Amino acid sequence: MQSTALTLSPLTPLLRPLNKNPNHRYGSLWNLSSLKPLVLLRSINGLSFQKASHLSSCSRFNARRINEPFLISDGRCDGFKVRATPVPGNVGDTNDSSGLATSMQLGAMFAIWYILNIYFNIFNKQVLKVYTFPATVTAFHFGCGTLMILIMWASNIYHRPKLTRSQLAVIIPLAIVHTLGNLLTNVSIGRVNVSFTHTIKAMEPFFTVLFSVLFLGEWPTFWIVFSLIPVVGGVALASFTESSFNWIGFCSAMASNVTNQSRNVLSKKFMVKNEETLDNINLFSIITIISFMLLVPAAILLEGVKFSPSYLQSAANQGLNIRELCIRSLLAGFCLHSYQQVSYMILQMVSPVTHSVGNCVKRVVVIIASVIFFQTPVSPINSLGTTLALTGVFLYSKAKQLKPKPKVAS
Repeated sequence: MQSTALTLSPLTPLLRPLNKNPNHRYGSLWNLSSLKPLVLLRSINGLSFQKASHLSSCSRFNARRINEPFLISDGRCDGFKVRATPVPGNVGDTNDSSGLATSMQLGAMFAIWYILNIYFNIFNKQVLKVYTFPATVTAFHFGCGTLMILIMWASNIYHRPKLTRSQLAVIIPLAIVHTLGNLLTNVSIGRVNVSFTHTIKAMEPFFTVLFSVLFLGEWPTFWIVFSLIPVVGGVALASFTESSFNWIGFCSAMASNVTNQSRNVLSKKFMVKNEETLDNINLFSIITIISFMLLVPAAILLEGVKFSPSYLQSAANQGLNIRELCIRSLLAGFCLHSYQQVSYMILQMVSPVTHSVGNCVKRVVVIIASVIFFQTPVSPINSLGTTLALTGVFLYSKAKQLKPKPKVAS
């Protein structure tokens, strides 16, 4: 079904240059500085009307407010005529198909995010089990990410940012805590089961709330505090019954929570001006490169030069040959950078709360996949603790959506 459309078009073939300083007395209905036509759809007595015109060349055009019926005023408009054109009746169908395509794209990206995360944890655990140098392994991961970023910029897949000193002053502290967070996570994965590391990392919301209070002065609501109870209780219960428990693995995973949430708080506290901010993908890319530059000398100081044939052969004697070790290390580095990149792309498309819920589901998927792949023995009490912790994380994500009621002035 088609409907009549009302269109304003110029009588002369050429329009005068647009006025760069439009008079604001025409009201908020018109964007006089835009070169693109303005299109408005209104329904009057069952008919759809469309307005599309360049208005800056008409100095005496007047219309009623948008909340009133669309009528041309008695004042004349020099240089314009009014004509009727048909409007397609399938505008809503186009929007529906566009929304469906976006939903399918988002669902595919979530699936890729989860799959890459599963494979990273599997490959990473296999490498760290025989090659017990987490700093060297983490530096290698950052090196793989740096190489992928340079290829992305060189091939113009994504634009290369121009950094300023003020941006670097903000990014370097973020890169330091990002480096520590990844290093401590790898220390934990090398010491305990993958499922236990991710159960401990479910404590991240607790440290988010703690640091927000201490450094930002943001006090949580009752429901946020309430949601943290099963998180803390579940992690404690899982820790007491974990078969692979040791203090180095436990403390390093807990410390990674501290560093990761410190990064989030720092990003809020030291946020640069709007005109200087980077998009999420380039911000993560710069952080990855700086982390690689920081961790290479740190790994040499902490562990020495361990990426040598003799140490690789020593690792090969424990179950993986040198070829398998190198391939799994490369795949782990690729999966790590790729899933983090996809995570930032998803964050640009959805709200932080939706991303947080997705991250909670991802942790569940990784724990289940690692238990099945590595055939990790899990007791009923351990399962209960893990379930409680992850349920608390989900409730925390939902509680963040609840905004406190505004206080009514007396």
